[in-house]
Amino acid sequence: MNISEDTKQLISLLDAGVSPFHCVLEAERVLSAAGFSRLALTDRWELQPGRAYFLPLFDSTLAAFTVGEALTDRPSLRLEAAHTDWPCLRLKPSPELASERYAKLNVEVYGSPILSTWLDRPLSMAGRLSTAGAHPMQPETRFVDFREPLLTIPNLAIHMNREANDGMKLNPQVDMLPLMAAVTDALDRDHFFLNRLAEEAGCAPEDILDYEISVYNADPGAVCGLNGEFLSAPRLDNLTSVLACLRGITSGTRENGINMILLYDNEEIGSRTKQGAFSAVTERILEKLFLALGYDRETYLNAVMDGFLLSMDVAHAIHPNHPEKCDIKNKICMGDGVVLKMCSRQSYATDSSCIGVIEGICRSREIPYRKFSNRSDMRGGSTLGAISSAELSVKTVDIGVPILAMHSARELMACADQTALNRLASEFFLI
Repeated sequence: MNISEDTKQLISLLDAGVSPFHCVLEAERVLSAAGFSRLALTDRWELQPGRAYFLPLFDSTLAAFTVGEALTDRPSLRLEAAHTDWPCLRLKPSPELASERYAKLNVEVYGSPILSTWLDRPLSMAGRLSTAGAHPMQPETRFVDFREPLLTIPNLAIHMNREANDGMKLNPQVDMLPLMAAVTDALDRDHFFLNRLAEEAGCAPEDILDYEISVYNADPGAVCGLNGEFLSAPRLDNLTSVLACLRGITSGTRENGINMILLYDNEEIGSRTKQGAFSAVTERILEKLFLALGYDRETYLNAVMDGFLLSMDVAHAIHPNHPEKCDIKNKICMGDGVVLKMCSRQSYATDSSCIGVIEGICRSREIPYRKFSNRSDMRGGSTLGAISSAELSVKTVDIGVPILAMHSARELMACADQTALNRLASEFFLI
């Protein structure tokens, strides 16, 4: 089966980005390989025209930007945004549980996953932990990815639940606790997870202060379909957009332009965090950038208000078994290309003049695209665009690739749509 380079790169990112922290680590690797220099938010910046930079923010969010070689007294600003998180299960403090002869983990739901899709799958864990350092105010940060399928959440047999095929409501505190081990005399019932975490992190269990560990679907991505036209994989929402942002920012610069990507955490829970799109961190990054280039605050404000943001997140494709769930006219199929997401309630940033800009790029560069809106009697989701547009007062359009099974432990897309999104992300930063 012939697999495109865009699909191979997406599968590689999906395999590496098993937590928001690991998504950022992989983005750092890609940007470093492309010649970007690392910055810190709390340092004094010495920026140069023609150079490219990135800065991780709180480990799970990242910003990267390029500076044009011939900036004038009014530089042009363009932004692209995506998010690094997805709906999943996350471990609670002291998660070890023993039930009968089984060792389980206590978890909570993050975001809005389709819980039933997490059952009967090989699951692993990844995330961040803090360990004791030389000073209490400076603990050490370590990242872990267990990679092995250490967990599973078994379904209840139909013989014990005869109504299973009639629909079943899953209780997150009862039905979603992952099985990790069999209880034996050698098992430390109270610390079996902590001991395994310490082993993975290369530290002593008593040195672990705290952790943020996500459960993830360990199934690899797979190209499928009669002609290999589809990709079935975990985390398509929203690593498809992360890849497009990375491809866009590494594609080149504009002489009088500043291009920036923003990969935010916590979109799935509302973005109201220090590392989310609702925080003031974007404004502070932009202001530091303009001040470091020698511009005053008025120039910075003018550039932002005259700037343009391409907000990227997945969109709903029409379901082959439930076409009635889509709008009667604005139906999107996988393979239609980039989706321009529209909603008069402004849950997506909808502005005809801004959408006209993106349509113009797509038409002039022959990038396939379609417009999307939800059924009038169904409330759709929301994403980064409307939040960022309001916070920054910047022109914004919400776009993405159409997928099926959104928020499932495994989602489905057309491979060709990633190529279309990558092309638009690149052209937006070049044209």
